[in-house]
Amino acid sequence: MSRISRNAIILLCGSAFLSGCADDPYQKTKIGAAMGAIVGAGAGAAIDSKNRGRGAAIGAAVGVLTGGGVGLYMDKQKKAIEEQLSKELGSHDVELKKLPDNSIQVDLKSEASFASGSSDVKSSFSTALAKLGSVVKQYDSTMVYIVGHTDNQGSNSFNQQLSERRATAVAGALTVAGVDPSRVRSEGRGESKPESSNATAEGRSDNRRVEIYLKPVVEGKEQEALQPPK
Repeated sequence: MSRISRNAIILLCGSAFLSGCADDPYQKTKIGAAMGAIVGAGAGAAIDSKNRGRGAAIGAAVGVLTGGGVGLYMDKQKKAIEEQLSKELGSHDVELKKLPDNSIQVDLKSEASFASGSSDVKSSFSTALAKLGSVVKQYDSTMVYIVGHTDNQGSNSFNQQLSERRATAVAGALTVAGVDPSRVRSEGRGESKPESSNATAEGRSDNRRVEIYLKPVVEGKEQEALQPPK
């Protein structure tokens, strides 16, 4: 298909989509998702190299937010998580906060989510991850970055591998709940990033955790959503 034909397809699809959502307050978010789908269908050659890179790296399943609507979009997502995980938040098995860059950080405490030394999600915690996944699935203008951490008990090699397996297990649970795999990244950092001192049992408990970062995909700054959390 020629470049001109591809351009025509994009313009035609874009016009049809705009006419269908002219009164929709989330129009620009939906336009981002629709354009991503067009790119994924093979019309990526009709846009410039920067946007081609965005389409290939992030994928058609991810929408795009405009700058002015990012904060509200992420606040709504955070509120939805709070409603779904009220029990887990109340027991401090899950902790939730919004970061200065509008990302949402969800911390899963290891004692609630995994048995000691295991990367199998506890059956008692599976429902919590399913509920979280059901929310994240709906807010498709965010990338999902999952990071596993351990305390310093055991060898560095074992802890690194354990943190990776736990992050992968959480990623798998979210995708089973319906989150598109193209939105999800995971990694393990072993014992290298403690939150507290490993000298006490309480501190070691703090350090055994899985962190989930929900990062907004913002128009013109799409690559920032792919950067690992610090």
